[in-house]
Amino acid sequence: MNKFILPIFIAGFVLIGSANAQQKIGFVNSTKIFQEIPEAKDAQKRLDAIAKPVQDEIEKKEKELQAKVEDYKKKESIMNEEAKKKFQQEYLELEQKYRKYQADKLGPDGDLQKEQDKILNPVKEKILKAIERVAKEEKYAFVFDQTENIKVLLYGDAANDLTFKVIDKINRGR
Repeated sequence: MNKFILPIFIAGFVLIGSANAQQKIGFVNSTKIFQEIPEAKDAQKRLDAIAKPVQDEIEKKEKELQAKVEDYKKKESIMNEEAKKKFQQEYLELEQKYRKYQADKLGPDGDLQKEQDKILNPVKEKILKAIERVAKEEKYAFVFDQTENIKVLLYGDAANDLTFKVIDKINRGR
């Protein structure tokens, strides 16, 4: 009985393996796609324009805090305890305003994140749809992402790189 089970078991694995070998697997570099398409370049310019005033304001507030500390260090030796406490209170309030502004603008639920999502999500959707179209047209069962920073795919033969086909698909508008 065991003589028949082992060959059937091995044949089953061979059939499963050959069925899986029929599936094409490709990869893209989403960072490269994002850098190459005009919509993404425009989106990045819009985000930079929104972020610049915020970054300038943060730098201004940091300088205010630093100036306050330097002023305190200069005057500390001639200050009485009441003046020191008053300064410390003013400094804490200024620092709290700075931290709140920073969180409101740069935090995970901050204004910049919301704007980034609003601006980039349509571009991301367009890229994903183009990847899907290329994969279906070229009959790829799976498409992975491999960027310079994120290695979801540890090795990929360049023949299976769909990056430029996706860029072409987006640029042609199909």
